[in-house]
Amino acid sequence: MPVILTIAAIFGFLAVALGAFGAHALKSALSDYGQSIWEKAVLYQMFHTLALFLLMALKDVIRPGQLALTGWFFIAGIVLFSGSLYLLAFTQKSWLGAITPLGGVAFLAGWGLLIWELFRNV
Repeated sequence: MPVILTIAAIFGFLAVALGAFGAHALKSALSDYGQSIWEKAVLYQMFHTLALFLLMALKDVIRPGQLALTGWFFIAGIVLFSGSLYLLAFTQKSWLGAITPLGGVAFLAGWGLLIWELFRNV
């Protein structure tokens, strides 16, 4: 899990940096629509970064392999969902929108696995 925590710390740093970058440096470069896409990417990145850290609080409840798998699903979701939205906001290439749902599915898989594991221990 140290690798996942390190990645989470990097994602947290990047979420703050990209949020500030979008709010200041890109303010005039992005349309209102592009700005809203950028903000959504930052929001989902930060939520799931925090979820990666909170997974550690469950290390005594969830099997280690399932905990790691949940973490990797969240990481994949951040890369695919937020990453594709950052690129979409910047480039306005509509085909990037086809990648975003894959990240959403990865997020859902992580949350679903987490729910399954928690119910398994009730």
